[in-house]
Amino acid sequence: MLALVSAAAAVVAVVGCSVIEDAGKSDTAKAKVGDCINVIEGSAVDSKTEPIDCSSEKAVYQVVQTYDTKTECAADYTSYEETLGDSTTAFLCLAPNFKEGSCYVDSMLTGYKHADCASTEATFKVVKRIDGQVDELLCGEDADKFITVDEPKVTFCLGSPTA
Repeated sequence: MLALVSAAAAVVAVVGCSVIEDAGKSDTAKAKVGDCINVIEGSAVDSKTEPIDCSSEKAVYQVVQTYDTKTECAADYTSYEETLGDSTTAFLCLAPNFKEGSCYVDSMLTGYKHADCASTEATFKVVKRIDGQVDELLCGEDADKFITVDEPKVTFCLGSPTA
């Protein structure tokens, strides 16, 4: 069983497997620091995720830490846990990796997922991405919310998906 938990307490259970290396681990669980993750389908019971090129607008998360046991991630991060039976087989700490101009869904139950800006499911649009700085005051008038991440340092300025 796999779970993806955001700082906002979202929980996503994920199912996947691979037979060759790290038997029983999904491709997401085998991701390394610096790799990115796409949430294909969010669900509290059976979500689907996949590793994806970090330049893709669907690369919603970037792996910042990996562990073989359950660990506490920093508040800015989302955690991803994969278990087999009663033991953790992979635990990842993930930072948001939103693209400027793209829209996303923010769900308390399933975490973040890429969305078409014209769709009714989109809850926010990234109006500005500021790499290398953590300062919401840089967002300006176009943004009505923000997300900051300490490592890697980034500020996401958010607005309405229809803006």
